[in-house]
Amino acid sequence: MKIAVVGTGYVGLVTGTCFAETGNDVTCIDINTDKIASLQAGKITIYEPGLDVLFERNIEQDRLHFTSSLADGIKDALIIFLALPTPPGSDGSADLSYILGVAEELSHLITSYKVIVDKSTVPVGTAEKVRELMLKNLSPDLFDVVSNPEFLREGVAVDDFMKPDRVVIGLSSDRAHQVMERLYKPFVRQGNPILFMDERSAEMTKYAANSYLATRISFMNEIANLCERTGANVDDVRRGIGSDTRIGKRFLFPGVGYGGSCFPKDVQALHLTSKEHGYDFRILDAVMDVNNRQKHILAKKIIDHFNGDVKGRRIAIWGLAFKPNTDDVREAPAIDIINDLLSAGAEVAATDPEAIPNFSQYFKGHVSYTEDMYDVLEGADALAIVTEWNEFRTPDFQKIKSLMKTPAIFDGRNIYDLDDIPEQGFFYSSIGRENIQNK
Repeated sequence: MKIAVVGTGYVGLVTGTCFAETGNDVTCIDINTDKIASLQAGKITIYEPGLDVLFERNIEQDRLHFTSSLADGIKDALIIFLALPTPPGSDGSADLSYILGVAEELSHLITSYKVIVDKSTVPVGTAEKVRELMLKNLSPDLFDVVSNPEFLREGVAVDDFMKPDRVVIGLSSDRAHQVMERLYKPFVRQGNPILFMDERSAEMTKYAANSYLATRISFMNEIANLCERTGANVDDVRRGIGSDTRIGKRFLFPGVGYGGSCFPKDVQALHLTSKEHGYDFRILDAVMDVNNRQKHILAKKIIDHFNGDVKGRRIAIWGLAFKPNTDDVREAPAIDIINDLLSAGAEVAATDPEAIPNFSQYFKGHVSYTEDMYDVLEGADALAIVTEWNEFRTPDFQKIKSLMKTPAIFDGRNIYDLDDIPEQGFFYSSIGRENIQNK
């Protein structure tokens, strides 16, 4: 099948590359000519484990192409995916200008039947808006509009796309149904379902899924904070409730709050949708409040440890991305943690395996960076672990201790076992567990 993907950001590039991997002829389109030039030269523009292998193979096999011309890119395509940004406004609403702008352009370019697929995360009713806009210039028999939300986890997006738990497709056309079923059939050979529904239900499904996962994270952060006050151990509590099959063990890890491109804006957008329909969605109010509060907990622990005075103290940060295996720093807890430390007068030095280039747009001139996880510890009064990258899990503790001015670790992701820490000789503070005093 011939496919066009409009937008070469995270979702667009993963979508286009994975569809090419199953034998489709895919053209990815973007107005950013510099990005297109890089992609045409075989240089991948995002970090996602495993994507580079598929990217290179499908370019070599001449199944994956790139252009900055919308007219050229969609000319022979049967399916056109809209993988465009929908950034949140100040009130939490999704900005649909990119999607509607491209839809307007498409309405002047289409001359044969095409399926227009909203792949971006969009508010309920967006498919109808796209359809109504395009009908101003197009006959209804020349196109169908479909909602096909993505459920990709950054860091494992290739596996998520190639072996999805489920595929959600919202449509109201038998013709589009046949096209989309044929497209996704190779991805569900093991029996996972393609769930067909109406467009509004598909759009709501994406927001509901992310909001529920964000709720689980915020709930566990509340439990962790209560564990610290009561003397309970959140690790044991997590295992205790996660073994209940009605609950499950995923998304029950406490930490410094959720971030990234999906959960914050999707929770805000669903909250706004509820307000627009006159519904008081109180749980989402609490989720957002808990998450905002959680992002400040680690910095407070550090400041309190030094009796409220961190002026001139050097704090080392391990991890800047909102989660491991990505370079995405949107809404990353590290932003709030570092801001709190700098506001209190601390000096901050940070490292991350992938996210330094993206994070350096923040705090220009006020944070020092190094790519080596040990170099950043030189003369540090404390180490704050903010992202649970694998390379941070089994470090050389004695080397850490020799480099630091004072041996204090504040673990925002609970990556170390409490039984292993006492013999290392650190003060150790984590989330929802007892502090370990330096011996």
